[in-house]
Amino acid sequence: MPNWLKRQLAGAFLHKNKYQIRLLNQCWFFYCDKEQDKAE
Repeated sequence: MPNWLKRQLAGAFLHKNKYQIRLLNQCWFFYCDKEQDKAE
């Protein structure tokens, strides 16, 4: 997981920002899908 994403998630959880948590979660899964496509 990239450092920028870890920092953003930590801040979102700290402030209990549900919208940002959901958005970052979607970014993470999109990132994982892209990385898997590169590996194949």
